[in-house]
Amino acid sequence: MPRLTIVVVTYNSVRHIGACLTSLTANPPVVEYDTIVVDNASRDGTSDLVRREWPGVRVIEAGRNLGFAAANNLGIRQTSGEFVLLLNPDTVIPAGSVDALVACLDGRHDAAIVGPRLVGEDNRVEVSFGPMIAPFAELRQKILVKGHDLGIGVISAYVNRLTQRSREVDWVSGACLLVRRADAEAVGLFDERFFMYTEDVDFCAAVRARGRKVLFDAGIEVRHLRGRSRTSAPEASAAAYRRSQIAFYGKHHPGLVLPLRLYLKLRGLLPDTLVGPGP
Repeated sequence: MPRLTIVVVTYNSVRHIGACLTSLTANPPVVEYDTIVVDNASRDGTSDLVRREWPGVRVIEAGRNLGFAAANNLGIRQTSGEFVLLLNPDTVIPAGSVDALVACLDGRHDAAIVGPRLVGEDNRVEVSFGPMIAPFAELRQKILVKGHDLGIGVISAYVNRLTQRSREVDWVSGACLLVRRADAEAVGLFDERFFMYTEDVDFCAAVRARGRKVLFDAGIEVRHLRGRSRTSAPEASAAAYRRSQIAFYGKHHPGLVLPLRLYLKLRGLLPDTLVGPGP
């Protein structure tokens, strides 16, 4: 039985799944592992490509677009590794990074989850962790992400400093997240009301509620070609984000749901009026 299971959820990912799987097979982890691709009914031949080019990778056909949370749950339930590494298909994994993530959790028995430092193809570091979502924390996160993307000097300098120190955090990005299976199962895996976005924050919150730690390890780096999986359907992605945002506040901050909905309606962003994710 492999000690590690790697789960990659795909949806029309034929343009970038190759770089992800090649990075895993060119410099495979030392730890015994298996790789699962859960395909959310791609229409671009993603699953055919994986079967043809990477016969050692198991492909699970979801049958429809389940979204990120439910598709990851499907992959987790059909595997048995002690650790589960969740990867976006637009990630590239340097040699040694996976083993370093496993070693991090091996060395911290009080921790359930660890995430690495994520860096884009332009070598710009990503804000891939943060405090629990709430209005001011969400505003802070958006200012950091937007300001860093725009190259605002003082913000980029702060983000670079922020991401150079390992620490305990409230959440790490689901783009690359290693979790102990026992902890994932103890919280019932991902909450499937979140189709896409905020499911990683909610998952980490559930783990922390059991007294377990979530870690950001600045010494482990993974390349994330951020946004490639969203550019093909920006309106659907925007609608999915708003739906998840409302669901998240409904679960964690129920008193703020009505003000949030009113705010989104005034801005024309209420998801009922936006184009939703495909079937």
